[in-house]
Amino acid sequence: MQRTARRLLAVIAGLCACALSTQAVAQKYPVRPVKVMVGFSAGGPVDVAARIIGDRLSSRLGQPFVVENRAGANGMIAAEGVAHAEGDGYTMLACNSSTITLNKTLFRDIRYDPQGDFAPLTTVVSAPLVLVVNPENPKTADIKTVADLVAAAKAAPGALAYGSGGNGNLAHLAMELLSQKAGIKMIHVPYRGGSAAEVGVLAQEVLAVFDPLSAVPLVKAGKLRALAVSSAERLPALPDVPTVAEAGYPGFDISFWVGFFMPKSTPAPILETLHREIVAAAKDPAIEEKLGSQGVVSVLSPADYAAKIAKETKELAEVVTAANIKAE
Repeated sequence: MQRTARRLLAVIAGLCACALSTQAVAQKYPVRPVKVMVGFSAGGPVDVAARIIGDRLSSRLGQPFVVENRAGANGMIAAEGVAHAEGDGYTMLACNSSTITLNKTLFRDIRYDPQGDFAPLTTVVSAPLVLVVNPENPKTADIKTVADLVAAAKAAPGALAYGSGGNGNLAHLAMELLSQKAGIKMIHVPYRGGSAAEVGVLAQEVLAVFDPLSAVPLVKAGKLRALAVSSAERLPALPDVPTVAEAGYPGFDISFWVGFFMPKSTPAPILETLHREIVAAAKDPAIEEKLGSQGVVSVLSPADYAAKIAKETKELAEVVTAANIKAE
């Protein structure tokens, strides 16, 4: 009896010590600069969002959050570095959706597990794609809806061309998903980046593209015609443009997002602190306005973020397999 009591007291003491230790970790963090790894070049959407949030975290938590760009391999170099970093709270990953949801499907030599090696914190920006055609192109002058585009593709199976920023990127997958749902076949013309694909549709080299948000000013200027947006909800900047789902393809939802992760072994109190502070930053009107240049501000709980990643990874893998898409 006395031995059982002593064991119970030892367990209680251990739990109390653990709770005090956990509390101490949260209270002391951070005590030195935090490295924010970005797998893309400076000036891009991920880098811009990382610097906006990093500056806010620096001022709130009293230590520098220093962005380090390690561009290459669709974000895999930076992701691998964070996946294998010590889980002490001083190495963070800022990345886009494809680094997490697509790379494992597209690349055989990936050296990190997108769902197993990271603790998701939250997204901060979600940017839908805009399906556009050139109203000055005689071949698309009468294409004003998704239904018109589908009808044109069915009338000339395998003859109409669309562009994207490269094999396996979200714009490519978005058009392939639409093609699969609509039962059409179009020719894919991969460009070197989304900007080049946008130039391609303006130059009438291809008939349509799922364009990033850089298309919005061109749509408003009448140089491009928006048929639909790829997200589940309409884009505030183009409120009269329907979603692809509204255009007749329920469940269609593909967006480019930017989010933050820590190594899986990072202590829970640190994860909670970072999640809370990033969400507070994104909801601050001044910060929200800055982030708005990169897309629609969107934050998630870690659980919802993990569920989103699992859902998108499965759905995009199915598109890749059905279309036999290979990485460049």
